[in-house]
Amino acid sequence: MSITKIKNKLVGDRAFYARVFSILLPMIIQNTVTNVVSLLDNIMVGRIGTLPMSAVAIVNQLIIVLNLCIFGALAGIGIFSAQYFGAVDEQGVRHCFRAKMIIGVVVVAICTVVFFAFPRPMISAYISADTSPTDAELTLKYATDYLRIMIIGLLPFAISQVFGSTLREMGETKLPMTASLTAIFVNLIFNYLLIFGKLGFPKLGVVGAAIATVMSRYVEMIIIITLTIARRKKYSFIIGAFRSLYVPKALCISILKKGTPLFINEFLWSLGMAMLLQCYSVRGIEVVAAANISNTVNNLFSVVFITMGNAVAIILGQYLGANEIKRAKESAWRLLALAVAICVVIGGVLAILSPFIPNIYKTEPDVRELATEFLIVVALLMPIYAFAHNAYFTIRSGGRTFITFLFDSAFTWGVSVPVAYVLANFTALPIVILYLLVQSLEFVKCIVGFILIKKGVWVRNLVQS
Repeated sequence: MSITKIKNKLVGDRAFYARVFSILLPMIIQNTVTNVVSLLDNIMVGRIGTLPMSAVAIVNQLIIVLNLCIFGALAGIGIFSAQYFGAVDEQGVRHCFRAKMIIGVVVVAICTVVFFAFPRPMISAYISADTSPTDAELTLKYATDYLRIMIIGLLPFAISQVFGSTLREMGETKLPMTASLTAIFVNLIFNYLLIFGKLGFPKLGVVGAAIATVMSRYVEMIIIITLTIARRKKYSFIIGAFRSLYVPKALCISILKKGTPLFINEFLWSLGMAMLLQCYSVRGIEVVAAANISNTVNNLFSVVFITMGNAVAIILGQYLGANEIKRAKESAWRLLALAVAICVVIGGVLAILSPFIPNIYKTEPDVRELATEFLIVVALLMPIYAFAHNAYFTIRSGGRTFITFLFDSAFTWGVSVPVAYVLANFTALPIVILYLLVQSLEFVKCIVGFILIKKGVWVRNLVQS
């Protein structure tokens, strides 16, 4: 293939990028601010000490399992709502919204029961055996106190995701951004006031961090519901959405067929990520602290390629729903190329800054040094992460959820977790080399993703006969 043909395949015109960035930029702004505040939250908690920071990191890893379960459940339905919107089927979007609300509430109810019933054993799994009894008990106490309050914010989080995901699938990204940014600043302000006891507020430490987060969840929910209803002429799916819980049987069956593998995938993948952290944690509580610093900073620098995945799902889903198959195929490669190109630059910036960022944290020197080495690994592999992540969303846009299940969670549990477990427990490899080897396995997913996208197995219209 000539250079010109490769360029035409991977580079779009001005109109293409205008559409991509009109969807992408509000989500990037939203996610960037979210992660900046998360970084600041992390630093605030870190200033209390390594044990509180590790405790919060453990609980947040558990909460991520719930969050990704909700994302997975809603994303399965979102495949249909994006295509219904592309097909100009308002009632179809409304039915998808109702299905999301039902499933979101059910998922939260189940996870709430689990978190209430089994907090200590879940948290204890992340505290290595060689941790001193005093440190282990303090970490457990911090984590348990934090989790009990965080549970209160699970339902408003789910409801906000139901509204926000539906709006984004319609191409509306500014309203969810507005609600999220307002909530983020509420979280930041009250974190400062309640963690450190400023301006007459009580000094509550990790409990204050949890209260601030829960407050922000309710603020986000109230704003997004209020603005969606206030603009119901524009977002007409909300008109009559709560008059019943009716969802057509045929759509329910389709959602179960396409959505269940996606829900199971997100659940198993998030458990896999939690298991990977547990594998690393056997090397000491300082590894949990360093991984927490690295993951928080990585989330900030990974905003573009992660958000690109959402843009891929929206744009390709709408093209497929409108039967613009050729346009969908062309856009898939251009979106992948854009994500990788941007992440080559961002990865380079992260590599340069990685020795300096951990110094912001008030923690032990060995924790900061370890976090720096983790960040360098992440920086080097960022283009690979970008390709694998966006390949996943490309395949998912056409409803190939069983393939994405194999691509994502099956790979995590069949390859990544066993490799991490064996290397962590049966070798003396330094933790950074171990981490590099496990993370480098993403390259295998890039190869598989490239083949599947090139074959076009993902190209399907699900809402028109």
